[in-house]
Amino acid sequence: MKSPLKLTLGPLLYLWPTERWRDFYFAIADQSPVDVVVLGETVCSKRLHFMEPEFVAVVERLEAAGKEVRLSTLALVTLDRESKYQRSVAADEDHLVEANDLSALQMLKGRRHTVGPFVNVYNGPSAKLLARNGAASICLPPELPAASVAEITRSCPGGDFELFAFGRLPLAISARCAHARSKGKTKDNCQFVCQEDPDGLSVGTLSNQPFLALNGVQTVSHSCQALLEGPEEWDALGVSSLRLSPQDCDMVAVSALYRKMLDGHLEPAETGSRIRSLYPDVPLSNGFHHGRAGAEWIARQRNTEGASR
Repeated sequence: MKSPLKLTLGPLLYLWPTERWRDFYFAIADQSPVDVVVLGETVCSKRLHFMEPEFVAVVERLEAAGKEVRLSTLALVTLDRESKYQRSVAADEDHLVEANDLSALQMLKGRRHTVGPFVNVYNGPSAKLLARNGAASICLPPELPAASVAEITRSCPGGDFELFAFGRLPLAISARCAHARSKGKTKDNCQFVCQEDPDGLSVGTLSNQPFLALNGVQTVSHSCQALLEGPEEWDALGVSSLRLSPQDCDMVAVSALYRKMLDGHLEPAETGSRIRSLYPDVPLSNGFHHGRAGAEWIARQRNTEGASR
C-alpha cells in the first residue's frame, strides 16, 4: 500500500522578530500535522542572529513532537562569512541538509541530503544525477508545469519528489537589496527594514497593479501559489510530498486543511475556499502548474459524470 503524501513546512523566507519566530515553530510543533520542517536562513545571512538565540530550543521542540527537522542552506553565497555558514550547515551530521545552492551541493556530494526549490531541476537526467550524488528528496522548482513534473518523476523511478504547494513563489534572488533601497537604505546599513514587512513589500506596476513583492534581496510573487488536488492526482504525478511555505497567516490552520485534503476528507474546492478566508489579502494562483502564466488561477472543472479533471 502506497504511503500517504507527506507535508513539508519549508524554511521561513521572511524576517520575523526572534520571539515571533520561536512561537511560530512552537505552534507548528504542538498543533500542526506537517511531517517535515526545514529550518534555517535561506535568503539573507544578516538575519541569522535573529534565530540563533532560540534555534536549539525550536529544534528540540519540533523533534519532541515527532517532526523531522532538516537544515536549509543559503540560496546565494557572495561573502566569506556565507561560505563559512554553508560549510557549517553542511557539516551537520544529525540532520538532513537541504541544498539551495550549487556550492552546497558540492559540499554534500556523496552524503545523504535533500535539494530545495532554489536549485533548477528541469529534467529527468538532472534529477537522476542529483540522486546519484546523494539527494534523498528533491523539491522541484515551482514554475514547472504538471506535465514536466510527471516526466521527471517517470524518468527517475523510486525518487522522492516534492512540490511547492502553498506560498508566495520565490522568483529571484540578488546580491543587492531592493527592499532596503526602496526605504532609502543600503544593503550594508539596511537596519533590517525588511522586518517591517513580515509577508513581503508589495510592488506595483506603473498602472498601480500589484505585481511582485520584495523580501530583502529576494523577489517573490504577489499571488500565493495554492496547488489543490486530490490524492489521486498527486499519485498520478509521482509526487510524495507537498511543501507549504510560511506566510503571514495561520499556518497551523493551512497545514490542517492540506492534511484533510490529502487524506480525502476535504474537497479541493472547499480547501481553497477556506484558505482564502485564512489569507484574504493575497490572491491564490496555480497558473504555472497548468502551463499558464504563474499569476493565473485555473479553477478545477468537472466532467458530466461529476468527476473532477
